[in-house]
Amino acid sequence: MDKAAIIDMSAGCVRRVLSHTLRATCTGRPGIWTPVSRFLKYSENSNVIPGARRLCPLCTAVDDTEQTPAPKKKKQGPHAHATISSVGRKIPERQIQVISETGENLGILHRADVIRIMDEQGLKLVLLSEHKDPPIYRLMSGKQIHEEQLKLREKQKAKAAPVQVKELTFSAGIASHDLTTKLKQVESWLEKKHHVRITLRSGRAEPADNLDTTLDQIVQQMEAMVGFVSKPKVIRDGQAAMCVLRPPSAKELSQREKNPTAAPQSDTQSKTSTVSDTDT
Repeated sequence: MDKAAIIDMSAGCVRRVLSHTLRATCTGRPGIWTPVSRFLKYSENSNVIPGARRLCPLCTAVDDTEQTPAPKKKKQGPHAHATISSVGRKIPERQIQVISETGENLGILHRADVIRIMDEQGLKLVLLSEHKDPPIYRLMSGKQIHEEQLKLREKQKAKAAPVQVKELTFSAGIASHDLTTKLKQVESWLEKKHHVRITLRSGRAEPADNLDTTLDQIVQQMEAMVGFVSKPKVIRDGQAAMCVLRPPSAKELSQREKNPTAAPQSDTQSKTSTVSDTDT
């Protein structure tokens, strides 16, 4: 056998070895033990095999080891817990403390007993406090839940919208017609749920005595019912009197219907913005 034939046989053997090695690398089946396959086996243990597979032109398999990203949790708003809603029949705890529809404490009950009461009386279950052990729930009718939702909405609106204060200033010697116009303006502001600060100044030719009493008498001339944030009082070393009016509350309106002669009540307010309308 001549030298050229030996070289051709050697080249053919090398091609067969490389072909078996590449198949073993791409398909995961064991191939012929050669220095190349030994290097690939070592690379697999050294976390290099993924790169070797990508470089292999015969590899068509797709790496399916990627994990599906976890779904994002929906963010809850700042008022997410300030709601009243029924939990339905899916009570997560085995035993809970239950308050009846009328406010009576029924003690700690098994959830099966609570569901039975709900079915028998046609009531819904509302979570009151999840931080207690066991958590506290209350049985409520649909009407009760609706009323509580309305109350919460009113409270949230009151907190969200700051109270705006309108300011009005006039002298004690103001003409009767002008005073009537000013008082109607005050009533329109109160109807829009604003507060109104009224300042009564002493006139140039008018005495500065009892300005607080005069201001109180002026407020009493208003046709609409008002409440006091601050009742008339003397300011500026007796040279003026000031009071702050507010719209009447629902409780005050109810009391006024029962007792028409009831006087307006006073309270305190904070964090109010001021818009002035001064008559000089």
